[in-house]
Amino acid sequence: MTRRWAAAAISAWAIVALHSVGTVPAAAAQTPAPATASRVLVMPFETVTREARGYWLGEGSAVILSDSLLAIGLPVMRRDERLHSFDLLRVPAITGLSHATIIRVGQVVGASHVIVGNFTLTGDTLTVRARAIVLDTGLAVPEIVESGPLADIFDIYDRVAVRLIPGSSTPAVQLEASHPPILAFEQFIKGLIAEAPETRLTFLNEALKLAPGLQRARLAAWDVHNDLGDHERALAAVQDVPAGHGLYRQAHFLASVSLLELKRYDEAFDELTRLYEQEKDSTLLNNMGVIQLRRPEGAPGGRAVSYFNEAAGLEGVDSYFNLGYAYWLDGDAAAAVWWLREAVRQNPADHAAHYVLGVALEATGSATEAAREKDLARRLSSTYEGWDTRSPPVPRGLERVRMDLGLPGALRIENVIGAAGQRDQRQLASFHLDVGRRAYETEHDAEAISALQRAIYLSPYDHEAHLLLGRIYLRGGRVGDAIDALKISIWSNDFVAARLALADAFERAGLIDEARSELQNVLSRDASNVEARQRLDRLAGR
Repeated sequence: MTRRWAAAAISAWAIVALHSVGTVPAAAAQTPAPATASRVLVMPFETVTREARGYWLGEGSAVILSDSLLAIGLPVMRRDERLHSFDLLRVPAITGLSHATIIRVGQVVGASHVIVGNFTLTGDTLTVRARAIVLDTGLAVPEIVESGPLADIFDIYDRVAVRLIPGSSTPAVQLEASHPPILAFEQFIKGLIAEAPETRLTFLNEALKLAPGLQRARLAAWDVHNDLGDHERALAAVQDVPAGHGLYRQAHFLASVSLLELKRYDEAFDELTRLYEQEKDSTLLNNMGVIQLRRPEGAPGGRAVSYFNEAAGLEGVDSYFNLGYAYWLDGDAAAAVWWLREAVRQNPADHAAHYVLGVALEATGSATEAAREKDLARRLSSTYEGWDTRSPPVPRGLERVRMDLGLPGALRIENVIGAAGQRDQRQLASFHLDVGRRAYETEHDAEAISALQRAIYLSPYDHEAHLLLGRIYLRGGRVGDAIDALKISIWSNDFVAARLALADAFERAGLIDEARSELQNVLSRDASNVEARQRLDRLAGR
């Protein structure tokens, strides 16, 4: 299929790019705007009959349909991207989520459409119902229904994919070529969704026994071994992916991570260098910088800050932290301050960046601001208690290995503000805050989040913006994100409203002692606060 046809198919779906405008600080000239994203998010399908033998079909349906749509030419979010997105947003990547939650997540991660559906397994007959939701309108297109023998599961989802893309002329043989043997695929999916690592490996190994060419199973096995800290087996798992295969680049990137963890730095660096020569990627540069931080002095290659600087010039918030951290280790406190400010501007809940920024500010003579940054770091994480008495106050080993090779910018927290003349940042931040406030009041949460994030970019410690963001996250079930936002709001300006919202978030998270502490704090300042008293009474005995 030609790129021209793929573009026409995408146009037929009216896939739109996400973009935003605003002002970038003059010093941030190196920080790039992210690439726009227009992709389709396929959710795991729900089961109607709930037969035990078909438990794997929920995730399997999403993977098969994604493969079919990719073969047709639609830009579809891969499974690892979907899980990464949901993990970033602290939303469980499970079936049964409300359409409102799915729509909100899809909008945040830059999808233009979300595909949802269910399946019925009656005897050996599989019936599939699929529906596409257009995110810019929230409307769903008419439901598509296909059925057939379970043994023809790939053909069934191929027909669904073709019907989802009106006018598709992709030959059936091209779709069929994209699918593995059915029995091996079933074992592969079971390996992806199993809970116990040993069980996951058993299924994945069986999948490879049935289909040695199922390279995705090797990458999934790497994930298991890596999570277990067994980096020798992780390395072995991906070394057999052959050159020329579509997953060869990803496999060798994972091999470089294993080599790094095994402290085989020369081999890891050479692997990353080869991959970078084939195709530039900020993740590769970032990890080369990590290796240079960990190698002995005098090792071949450039300075760590050079690699992090180039990575930050492409994209990647973790590279901003790494660059600031590397400058601090190099003794350049002023450069460390600049890049760590950029890191916390992009992600205000990055407690490590706040702490190292505080230490760097202290070294440059900004004692008051330094104390504020370190205090916020401690509020966000207890890790930093007692660090002021350490020598040195910032230890080695904080650098961050990135795993997002080739991951679209829409899944990263990036600079989303474009140039807009010489308007004053405070006025523009106030404008975005007002937009976010109105959108929050009318429950247009995706619009509110976008506006509030712009306001926070321009005014990182605006307590009202963080309070509204926390309330929206709480309303959308993103309790962890709500707690982070509300903590920053309280740190920026300690208002009762934020304390009450934080108590609510703690209670929803099951942190009853923390919720009780927040309510007691409110009552210590205002003993007549009826809401705090009623909620504290309700928590009594829990």
